[in-house]
Amino acid sequence: MPESTPPASRGIPVMIVVAVLLFGTGIFFPFFHVTKFWVFNSGVSVVGGILTLFQEGEYFLFAVLSLFTLVFPCAKLGLLAIVWLERAHDLARVRRLHGWVATLSKWSMLDVFVVAILIVAMKSAAVAEIHIGSGLYLFTFSVVATQLASAWLDRLLRP
Repeated sequence: MPESTPPASRGIPVMIVVAVLLFGTGIFFPFFHVTKFWVFNSGVSVVGGILTLFQEGEYFLFAVLSLFTLVFPCAKLGLLAIVWLERAHDLARVRRLHGWVATLSKWSMLDVFVVAILIVAMKSAAVAEIHIGSGLYLFTFSVVATQLASAWLDRLLRP
């Protein structure tokens, strides 16, 4: 760590690692459990749901959800790590990369919107009972940890 790094900012890499771990587990754990007709019960994870969309030939939804739920968060976390590691070398480049993080953050909220619509549609059809799974909480905490790390870095990078 460079000498100029304030001691309070040393938690940023920890926050990034926590966000990566929460994201990695959250996408594989069930987001919700669906019970259909009081008999059939299944857990649906992000990765499982995306793979099902591909297998069912729903290529547009597969592409959109893969992009906004998997690719964008991974890119955002990768950029945050690069910004942290390169912060002492080229401040203009680091600020530009951090700008990309902010842009990705705005677009990556589309997956939350899609999941919300899916849950409302299934509940309103009265076909299924839905219970929130641990994956949703892990994913949500990952988003929060990522946003905190990004805001923390933003404060560190300000002139």
